[in-house]
Amino acid sequence: MTDPAPSAASERIEITCADGVRLHGHFLPASGGTPGLPVLLSPATGVRQHFYLRFATWLAAQGHDVLVFDYRGVGLSLHGPLKDCRATLAEWGQQDQVAALEWLAQRTGSEQVLLLGHSAGGQMIGLLPNHRRVARVVGVSASTGWFRGMRLGFRLKARLGLRCLVPLGAWVKGYAPTSAVGLGENLPAGVARQWGQWCAAGGYATNAIRHQPELDFHADVRTPITVLHATDDDIATPTTVADLLRTFPAAPKQTVAIHPAAHGLKQIGHIDWFRASHQALWPTIAAALRGQA
Repeated sequence: MTDPAPSAASERIEITCADGVRLHGHFLPASGGTPGLPVLLSPATGVRQHFYLRFATWLAAQGHDVLVFDYRGVGLSLHGPLKDCRATLAEWGQQDQVAALEWLAQRTGSEQVLLLGHSAGGQMIGLLPNHRRVARVVGVSASTGWFRGMRLGFRLKARLGLRCLVPLGAWVKGYAPTSAVGLGENLPAGVARQWGQWCAAGGYATNAIRHQPELDFHADVRTPITVLHATDDDIATPTTVADLLRTFPAAPKQTVAIHPAAHGLKQIGHIDWFRASHQALWPTIAAALRGQA
């Protein structure tokens, strides 16, 4: 698949994290529609920001300023050889999302923004000390990816990939060859290592701050959370979605199961929501962002 080019209205931007790591993203100002809060679009694991640009352009036309970015070690935010990148999955939340959220709030002058997270992008608000700046979380295909909550056939495939093949490949190559097993872009070894560990344990990002209560904000989050998941998704199943939402005991929560046929689609799965071929789903995402799911 060829990545779409940024729209003429988009601006290539740089974000500097607290630890000095530079991230790159695109900012798309609202271009029509009823004005709404700014949207931070946080990608899934192993998915570059360019995958979301068509959707981000559409969302900007609905009245939202939109920021989409690459995490450290991915796409435009990879600096140098991948094998030399020491990024971790926890840093994607504790550093990257934190900095992107602050950048968007400062750029737009808004006290709060909306967090639209695809898969991992919607799973880590419990790691963000600035989580109160998020007015609403909409997680698309967001879950813990807990192996035990997956259908048996896919569970075995996922466990083999993340716990055996990917670690072996990382040992040989110095980075995680996740693309070879159908898990998106190749990743920094530390990111893939934690990904496998968290999926095996359940509870996702709570594993990052176990025994570090000062860095754990899960119980403090009172931001409304809506999770949209497809009924044909092998990763975000009812069980793995519930496993994620239990980690936010004080937050108002709801899940919405989407049937592909109800939108004239043959399949949705885990990734297809943001493809141009699946634009029939985009109004559902926009409605959820405005609390109308």
